[in-house]
Formats: sequence, structure tokens, C-alpha cells
Amino acid sequence: MAQKDGGTEQGCIKTEDSLGAKTMVGAPSAGGGVVVEVREKKGPLRAAIPTMPFPVAVICLFLNTFIPGLGTLVSAFTVLCGARSELISERGMCCVFWLNVAAALIQILTAVIMVGWIMSIFWGMDMVILAISEGCRDQGIPQDV
Repeated sequence: MAQKDGGTEQGCIKTEDSLGAKTMVGAPSAGGGVVVEVREKKGPLRAAIPTMPFPVAVICLFLNTFIPGLGTLVSAFTVLCGARSELISERGMCCVFWLNVAAALIQILTAVIMVGWIMSIFWGMDMVILAISEGCRDQGIPQDV
């Protein structure tokens, strides 16, 4: 997954690999078009997913894959241990904890009809994606994810 020679590592893009040119948001690109930045607006449950260290996120994905909701429940407790989330500044740590517990309960209760299991796997994938993008941000590397 990680390439040392190609310039990418864990989904991060280093700036020297961007075909010799840097593109700014709103600036004309080489093809004559304009580069537009798109940001996804997340609902409260999705925004409450904590940003954890990469190994913890992988463990939560593993748990969510085999026991729906368990990895999400573990991630709820990481909020109490200092994991960051987009909603903590708005709603506080306690509210984000309970939102994650609610997401875990939804996944557990709807796993019988497969909806919760699929939701649980996607939740775990989001945890890993957040962990990778946080690792890139800590290194000062633009994100590919």
C-alpha cells in the first residue's frame, strides 16, 4: 500500500508528485477548466465519528465487520479518552459519546436485517479513512482520500 519511490504513503500525496504544478482552488487549470473544492456535509451521527490512531481504527473496523456495532461502541469510549471529532467543539464530549453509543445501538439492532451490518462496516471504513487523513495532516501532506 505504501510506496516510497512513487511518492505516496498511506493514501497521502506529496506536493512534488503533482505533475510539476500546483493547482489552487478557483484557479484555472492546465485544461482550461476551474478546480472546485467540494466538501461533504455530514449529519450529526456521521460527524460524531472520532478520529483515532490508525491501529485503533483498524481494530474497530475488524470488530464492526464481525460483530456489528462493537467497533462503534469501542470508538465511543475513545472519545472519552481524548479522540477528536468534528462535533466536539459544537456539542461537547459527552454528547459526541452518546451519539456514538446511539450509532452502535442502531447498528446492533438493525444487524438482523443486514442494514446494521452494512452500516457497521461503512462506519469502520470511515474510521480508517479519518485516521489516514489525520496521519497525513500531522505530516503536513495534502490528502488523497
